[in-house]
Amino acid sequence: MLPLSVFIIAKNEADRIGATIRAVRDLTDDIVVVDSGSTDGTQALAEELGARVLFNPWPGYGQQKRFGEDQCRHAWLLNLDADEELSPALREEIRALFAHGEPARPAYGLRIAETYPGEAAPHPLAYRIAPVRLYRREVGRYSTSLVHDRVELKPGTRVGKLKGLVHHRSIRSLGDQIAKLNFYTDQLALDLEVRGVSIPTWRVYCEFPAAFLKAYFGRLHFLRGTYGFLIAMNYAIWRHLRLAKHYEKKRLSSMAKATKAEQA
Repeated sequence: MLPLSVFIIAKNEADRIGATIRAVRDLTDDIVVVDSGSTDGTQALAEELGARVLFNPWPGYGQQKRFGEDQCRHAWLLNLDADEELSPALREEIRALFAHGEPARPAYGLRIAETYPGEAAPHPLAYRIAPVRLYRREVGRYSTSLVHDRVELKPGTRVGKLKGLVHHRSIRSLGDQIAKLNFYTDQLALDLEVRGVSIPTWRVYCEFPAAFLKAYFGRLHFLRGTYGFLIAMNYAIWRHLRLAKHYEKKRLSSMAKATKAEQA
């Protein structure tokens, strides 16, 4: 076992979290699942597979992952979402990092690629992101953001990159994706309001087509044929909804202020 803790945040992930845990349980003796109120048996399944399951009411993405960090026993932390699974190649690559003692770098980016319904693995040319997910606890922590779950590293931290893939099964179906994105855009609009950020109204008119082109061509969704087209449409809807809800909040706030001024 490696000197490594794995932490996972979850809610109603009984259909996906099993693969996540099975892919790491031969690497670590410390798997932590932070559950925010599952009703589908996620907790029991995770415990059966050897994880420590803790309940924490949902505080937002960044804060929930911070809570997870605090529960881990080892110096090295590996964060996975409940819909992500280490590929065999990445699992062996992580094992090799620790084969001769301490890894060369204190933090590593993991390449994450979407695996869509019906696919056993990501398309060979699938769009990838490579956020820091493997790191020593003293060099970084997750941000406190409601929506942006990224590790904030100390200045000067040298980051390595691993070659193996994380398979990200984020989509159960197109309808499930829309429901998920609807919730997420509520959080995004609230986050903009809390931070006092105002996005120009003109972007409401061009966000949808620009986002579609970004997803369909920039993120190579065209490689997946018709399903890729539909995924790109959902991405564009998500980007549109974020701005639409932000605009609505600004509009209602402005109207409330005007009413208050008239009454004064």
